Amino acid sequence: QVQLKESGGGLVQSGGSLRLSCTASGRTASINTMGWFRRTAGTDRQFVATITRGGDNALYSDSVRGRFTISRDNAKNTLYLQMDSLKPEDTAVYLCAARPGTVHSRYPSQWPHWGQGTQVTVSS
Repeated sequence: QVQLKESGGGLVQSGGSLRLSCTASGRTASINTMGWFRRTAGTDRQFVATITRGGDNALYSDSVRGRFTISRDNAKNTLYLQMDSLKPEDTAVYLCAARPGTVHSRYPSQWPHWGQGTQVTVSS
């Protein structure tokens, strides 16, 4: 089993920055690809960014590309999301996800492991 725990969310003004972290524990050797999704009230989880195990191949949604940066430190079993130039529409619960697959996936159903999420609120 894999456990994921997010941290770093909070309240920030429009144009500000936040850095999210996600620490993995348990059977971490089974993890290859990791990613971030977000969810707002009444919506399903929305793809934000994913990164392969080596950390050299990342994929971003159109809405965050150029503003967010995903990275990972495998020695610390930790995934990061640096969020810059935040907008009110970025307000959501941000969820960390992990999968044994080695390729990117935008689809929540293809990710077996999830954290509980951390709230990010961007005020205008």
